[in-house]
Amino acid sequence: MQALAAPPSNADQPRRARVNTPETRSLYDDAHLFVAAVRFLTHQQQSPPDLAEVCRALSLSQERGGFVCRRLMDIGAVESIRGAYGDRLFVRDHLQLETLPREDQSDGLQAELDRFQKTQKGLASKVENIRAEQARKKKDLFSEMEKKLRQEIDKKSS
Repeated sequence: MQALAAPPSNADQPRRARVNTPETRSLYDDAHLFVAAVRFLTHQQQSPPDLAEVCRALSLSQERGGFVCRRLMDIGAVESIRGAYGDRLFVRDHLQLETLPREDQSDGLQAELDRFQKTQKGLASKVENIRAEQARKKKDLFSEMEKKLRQEIDKKSS
């Protein structure tokens, strides 16, 4: 009898690194969860869900849920139909999910935030340099005025 090889151990990786958290989920992951939630809620409630119900089920913010929903509608994976009871979501073509990039391409927000913070730090250092220069000029001006004043006092006393 041959011994079965043990599966590779993930013990050296922390448990958190393997868990897909909201901070580490890509658009691809969120899209799959979104479509699954639409299907599940349709089955559970026997009627198509709206965006708020899907977001509540996935613990997503309305903004992130709306972003994912719009992207899914753009690629044709999800359809939104306006009815008497509001907009309802339907799965149109789940295979379109595979057209999404698996890794989140930077949406530019983090890059823009980093650029803004770098600019702010640059501005803060410029302001600090200007203040230091003004303080030095003020100190030089007062020392110059004090020097002239002492000279005048010395002239008057002599």
